[in-house]
Amino acid sequence: ACRNAEKAEAARTAIQLQYPKTTLPIQLLDLSRLASVRAFARGFAEKYARLDLLINNAGIMMPPYALSDDCFESQLAANYLGHFALTGLLLPLLLKTEGSRVVSLSSLAHKWGAIQFDDLQFERGYNRRLAYSQSKLACLMFAYELQRRLTLAGSQTLSVAAHPGISATNLFQHLPGVLKPFFPLMNLALQPARDGALPTLYAALGEHIKGGDYCGPKSLGEMRGPPVKVGSNRASRDVAAAARLWTLSEKLTGVSFAF
Repeated sequence: ACRNAEKAEAARTAIQLQYPKTTLPIQLLDLSRLASVRAFARGFAEKYARLDLLINNAGIMMPPYALSDDCFESQLAANYLGHFALTGLLLPLLLKTEGSRVVSLSSLAHKWGAIQFDDLQFERGYNRRLAYSQSKLACLMFAYELQRRLTLAGSQTLSVAAHPGISATNLFQHLPGVLKPFFPLMNLALQPARDGALPTLYAALGEHIKGGDYCGPKSLGEMRGPPVKVGSNRASRDVAAAARLWTLSEKLTGVSFAF
């Protein structure tokens, strides 16, 4: 799933050079646009009768203020609301697939802020750092709340979360220009993107993962290291706030979950 067909083709070619027998169909998906999310889910359901693993991984970090096509703050749209809608639309396939999992990508940044229920879209003043934190906190709260609802429904599908630590990727492209001279030094300090993917893979494929687990790097403040189960802050585990966010997310996206 990719919003850019050329990048998807390049990734597929690179993978198949190493693993020639791999089958890698491509389907366009822009998580910041609900119309694209709906089209993807519809097309996927027409092609496939099962879904073993859904990794909610799209993300942008601290861009200039912008609204999505649906008039959502861009980080909330791409990082959270698109994933909420996609999971809800694909839920019927997940529920009927034995051993299925949903992995939602959060961040160490979930600890920086809160869910601004009175100004979710930052209409009263944009703070790119707090908006990013809100989107990643929302992802983590969603992962926990989804597991609670799956458990109540008697489903064996697991909802788990992961974060990559601090990894050398293009996620930092929107950081202020004054920091650009320091990017080479930052890249030396950051762990490789390959290692940053390991907590996600652990959450997705680990044999001892349980619903509601949160995975991240082991050492240096969870910034780098081998993947392990980690903790999260009190706000992420606020059950009442998570239920409120869920109801609001259903209203904003128009997607309800059919457990």
